[in-house]
Amino acid sequence: MPEVENQPGWHGKPLKPDMAERAVTALGGVRQIRVTGPQPEPAPPANAPAGEPPVLPRYDRGAKVATRNAYGDALRALGSRPDVVALDGEVSDSTRADKFGETYPDRFFEMFISEQQLVAAAVGLQVRGYRPFASTFAAFFSRAYDFIRMAGISQADIALSGSHSGVEIGADGPSQMGLEDLAAMRAVQGSTVLYPSDAVSCAALVAQMVDRKGVNYLRTTRGKYPVLYDNEDAFPVGGSKLLRGGDDDHVALIGAGVTVHNCLAAADELAGEGINARVIDLYSVKPLDRERLRDAVRVTGGRLVVVEDHYPQGGLGSAVLESLADLAEPVRVTHLAVRGLPTSGTPTQLMDQAGIGVNDIVAAARASM
Repeated sequence: MPEVENQPGWHGKPLKPDMAERAVTALGGVRQIRVTGPQPEPAPPANAPAGEPPVLPRYDRGAKVATRNAYGDALRALGSRPDVVALDGEVSDSTRADKFGETYPDRFFEMFISEQQLVAAAVGLQVRGYRPFASTFAAFFSRAYDFIRMAGISQADIALSGSHSGVEIGADGPSQMGLEDLAAMRAVQGSTVLYPSDAVSCAALVAQMVDRKGVNYLRTTRGKYPVLYDNEDAFPVGGSKLLRGGDDDHVALIGAGVTVHNCLAAADELAGEGINARVIDLYSVKPLDRERLRDAVRVTGGRLVVVEDHYPQGGLGSAVLESLADLAEPVRVTHLAVRGLPTSGTPTQLMDQAGIGVNDIVAAARASM
């Protein structure tokens, strides 16, 4: 329209009635034009889930298993349901989604390094009644964040798995380290954010993601760590686990994923010094187990040490502090997180360098006394 063309300041503004009439005239007047584009052929919806529940993998307590391996094992087990599909961003040998692809190749979709399309296809598949699991490195989901955000707004039901999270991945370096993903996924409307510490809890959480509404995000760890739980243990979304604890605890060590193992080692060292430290596994980052945290505050006199393999903004520490914001009791939270730019090295070296290693947790607990 000549009156508006090349003129700034018109974005989002309706035309006045007289201008609208002139616009119609400029565009050729009122016409009855109907354009019908090509439409896809009708497609059948996804097959209904099988009657028998999937048989989840089992792990021996104490065995060292990476949670990314448990994700692949559990996803393959869920493949017994004909409505479950898996997608990956050309890193399935690392995310372990390839286990599903090997067993169910007709329901595995390789999206290559096109993370936006990875999420977009997952959203489309759930519209047709499928239960999609999309996986890539945690850091690479940042490329698709607009699509994830819109999936939340659209109330889409999808499951995302981000592997290679935190400085724990070691030698790969900072470009591959997911250090912002918890903050990003927590901010999505209606999202669920899960961060298991061992293979048993990971498999149990993957099984719950398949039928859970909204955007569901699972954060997995590259390295192998001891199995902490029994196969029969329950891991409800919104819950947590008390791994160490008593009525005379002096401080609470709170972690998720890999830092749970560091907290356990720190608690052993503190016990030798006469300091009783309870250890909490916050495997459900969103929703969070507020009651577990508030009980820890009451028992320890408010002394909490939160440890996360993530940047300090928006992650586990932020979730804990938000949950305690309206608590009418004194709380002293020491927050250990990755505050500098990581380098490359072994997982232990990098966690120590970041200030989230065992010695750092021990020092923080001592300082809180």
